[in-house]
Amino acid sequence: MPSPIAMTIIAALAATGLATAATAQTAPTPVPRSRVEVPTTPGVPEFRDPKTGQIWTPENVGRGPIGKPTPADLAFDPLAQAERIKGVVVQRPNFTPLGWSAPSAGPATPLVTMDNASLRAVPGKRWQVVLYVNNNSAGTLAPMIDCRFINAGKLVEETRVLVPGVGAGVRGGLTIYGPKTDLFVDRADCRVVSP
Repeated sequence: MPSPIAMTIIAALAATGLATAATAQTAPTPVPRSRVEVPTTPGVPEFRDPKTGQIWTPENVGRGPIGKPTPADLAFDPLAQAERIKGVVVQRPNFTPLGWSAPSAGPATPLVTMDNASLRAVPGKRWQVVLYVNNNSAGTLAPMIDCRFINAGKLVEETRVLVPGVGAGVRGGLTIYGPKTDLFVDRADCRVVSP
């Protein structure tokens, strides 16, 4: 007959085995997907007056030797913009690899993450979001990202970004283009929709 110490050890091992079996049967927790919401980078939008050469930014507009604002200037309100680009714009941007890290995807880490996003206007061209994409898996993935360009809470443009294949553990940057800068945008909301 086994000693009391041996019986205690056998009982502890049996309990551990049952706990392990019960844990193994629980449903897997869904892996969260990456999402970034980024406001406009302050001070970046600018406009060069073709007649005077003066560069106007949010910091200096309305100051200087211009005079009193006209009724048309006072009536202008970018928050009241109602323009919207209909449909979903599909983009296939260039992806620039910038580094590598050991794959870390798991229950708490999504397969693909995004970070360090910035929204800015390129004067006379388009709004753009520059961000970094990380493939946390051990295989090549082709992420799909949805971005919504918003002004005062209203959708201005929705775009779907088809990123080319990103190798295992690769981190890289890409630029997502939004509407032309004659439409106002104060926020962009981007999220990974696949994988």
